[in-house]
Amino acid sequence: KVKEAKAIRANEASAFEASSAEMKTNIAAMTKAIAALKQGLAGGFLQTPSASVLSKFVNSASDDDLSVGDRQALASFLSSSSDAPGTGEIVGILEQMKETMEKDLAEATQQEEAAIEAFDGLTAAKTKEIQALTESIDTKQSQLGEGGEELVQLKADLDETENILSEDEKFMADLDKNCETKAKEWEERKKTRADELVALSETIKILNDDDALDLFKKTLPAPSFLQLKATSGAVAKQAKQALQQHRAAGAVKDPRLDFLAIALSGKEVNFGKVIDQISTMVALLKKEQTDDDEKKAYCGESFDQAEDEEKALSRKKGKIETAIAQSKEVMAGLVSDIESITASIKELDQQVAEATELRKSQNAAFKQELAENTAAKELLGIAKNRLFKFYSPSQYVAPKEQELSEEDQIFTKFGGTPPPTEAPGGIAGTGVEVAVSFAQIRRHSSLESKAAPPPPPETFGAYSKKAEESNGVLAMIDLLIKDLDKDMTEGTTEEKNSQADYESFMADSAEKRKLDSEALANKESAKADAEESLLASQEEHKSTMQELMANGEMTANLHKECDWLLKHFDVRKQARSDEIDSLKKASAVLSGADYSFVQIAHERRLRGARA
Repeated sequence: KVKEAKAIRANEASAFEASSAEMKTNIAAMTKAIAALKQGLAGGFLQTPSASVLSKFVNSASDDDLSVGDRQALASFLSSSSDAPGTGEIVGILEQMKETMEKDLAEATQQEEAAIEAFDGLTAAKTKEIQALTESIDTKQSQLGEGGEELVQLKADLDETENILSEDEKFMADLDKNCETKAKEWEERKKTRADELVALSETIKILNDDDALDLFKKTLPAPSFLQLKATSGAVAKQAKQALQQHRAAGAVKDPRLDFLAIALSGKEVNFGKVIDQISTMVALLKKEQTDDDEKKAYCGESFDQAEDEEKALSRKKGKIETAIAQSKEVMAGLVSDIESITASIKELDQQVAEATELRKSQNAAFKQELAENTAAKELLGIAKNRLFKFYSPSQYVAPKEQELSEEDQIFTKFGGTPPPTEAPGGIAGTGVEVAVSFAQIRRHSSLESKAAPPPPPETFGAYSKKAEESNGVLAMIDLLIKDLDKDMTEGTTEEKNSQADYESFMADSAEKRKLDSEALANKESAKADAEESLLASQEEHKSTMQELMANGEMTANLHKECDWLLKHFDVRKQARSDEIDSLKKASAVLSGADYSFVQIAHERRLRGARA
């Protein structure tokens, strides 16, 4: 549209330049002609190029611009015809034509300036609108590029997360498989240990039987395997040595072993009670180890769960922060759009108000000019009729007689005197009035009429009518009336065009304001939705941060609860295993099952007997 407007403006400017150049040339020719005629140099002027220009204009002028009589008069003058009118009439016609053309040139120049001003305003408005739309396009393209980049990043994060998830699922499957295998191995191991313990218990019971001991005495001469008879002190000492083995290995001291060692000290020791205490302690150690195993499994599971939850919350936090940033960006764009649309509506309202005020002033000026032209035309007609009354009575039109009212007609019919005719008012008693400008003239005329007229000047001889001069005056009056008709026609046409342009502008403005108002409402609604979304995202972000903090506190508490156990788990497990082993050895010694620590008493007795 801007390009079309520029093309139209260029055509209008070109047409104006051509028209104004032609009118200036004609005005210059008329000016030279008038000057030459006034100086009595009509013959010399007819030999100049200006006469050719003037002749060309007379031949090409339309009937609206030049009457037939004036055209013939000027053509006769320019052709040096013998029947050419007098110089005074030609000067009057030329001056009137020059004045009319200068007026037309001034109006054309004014219209051109107004068109240039309107074009500049339109161009500025469209340029501003194009700039705003270009900035909006750049912003949207930037948002589109950032969105594409973010989409690529999110797809990459999704691929990475899917790979991690696949690896985790594979690890979980392997872990379940390994755990199932280890569980089966552990059950098999427990069963084997139980069978081993049953076998050992039954073996010890068989070997410790009294009949079996008597049989071994008879059948086995060597005492290295049999416990024939041992003193309680020696057995207690051997049991304490078995307990001291664990201490010697560098294990952590256990006061419960010290208590067993004290129980094995002294001359009279209740082995049955000590064995029960050892069994109780072994069961307790196994229970502690079971508790540690369960605690370790709980800590590992809790740490994994806390880590998974932290990852999930971190991903959620990142998504929420991205959503918050996007919401803020969208809100900033909407606020900018709302401000732009609001400014556009305000500017449009201002333009509508200015256009309305301008239309009112133009209409008032048109009405005033029309009233003045109408009054001037009527006044010229009266003046022309008055000249006809003197110079050409046959063309004079007498004023209409005053019509009597029905009551006056009846009164006159029966011999009454008709009422006096009221003197006409208006300008110079013609009855012509105009609202503004001629009102002052009427007032001045009335004031002047109150003053006494001056005495008449002395005259010489009889006065003769100047018929030829009156023809020039009547022609000039006709030309003036024609110019007034032309001005009124042009003014009426221009008023209609201006009104049509104003109505079109108002309709376009109303449509644009409607569209802008709808766009503003949509933008404000979208802004409210974006604000609501932003508040929801901020609340969700706050809640997620609280969950992250709670998860961090839980992880810290897990570290406080589990770090020491996980760090010393293997050491504690090995220590318990060593303690259990020592306790079992000590119990076996006290039960007579471990012969590696037994010294046979009868050997010492036999040696004593030999001695």
